Amino acid sequence: MLESNWLLERFLFWIPLVLSLTVHEWAHAASAKALGDDTAERLGRLSLNPLEHIDPIGTLILPLLGIPFGWAKPVPVNPLRFRADVGMGTGLMLTALAGPISNLLLALLTAVIVGMSAAPAAAMPIIKSFIVLNVLLAFFNLLPIPPLDGSRVVDSLVPHSLRPAWDGFAQYSAFALIALIFLPRMGGIDLFAWPQQWAMQLVKIAGG
Repeated sequence: MLESNWLLERFLFWIPLVLSLTVHEWAHAASAKALGDDTAERLGRLSLNPLEHIDPIGTLILPLLGIPFGWAKPVPVNPLRFRADVGMGTGLMLTALAGPISNLLLALLTAVIVGMSAAPAAAMPIIKSFIVLNVLLAFFNLLPIPPLDGSRVVDSLVPHSLRPAWDGFAQYSAFALIALIFLPRMGGIDLFAWPQQWAMQLVKIAGG
């Protein structure tokens, strides 16, 4: 019984995770293509096929072992190929934002569509997991810590005078990222409390 519950929990987490990461990476590729860079498309990454985006460790091993997070293969972006009217900085920022925005839209649209269609009660656990995961993925990826998407936004906006300080932080950002993953409560503040609350409001809209 315990083993079956464990497998069910992994299933309810892993399936929504794979779907969410797939759309996230597709959005990066699609936005890059729209801005003039077809690098990801030529490498087969402009696809909604999960097999094109799976990272063996981040998408398979760690999530299936019970680690409550994951990642896909990063989509390659060549800023030199962005259209001249877009520019490298703006192109990188828009491409980076496309991933988290796609996750927020997925969560919102899922909540509205499910709420209007009255999904079967048996499907609600995986729908709830899908909505919550997408909100948390969006929030987490918007944090300004390399290599998260939020860091690309900051990198494109940081003034020249602050560039040395930003580059210095980027060198040690891995430690900050590890702390956020394994120590979500820092100084009594839960950084994920607000997005979790917002996600649960969407779950209510969906009827969960």
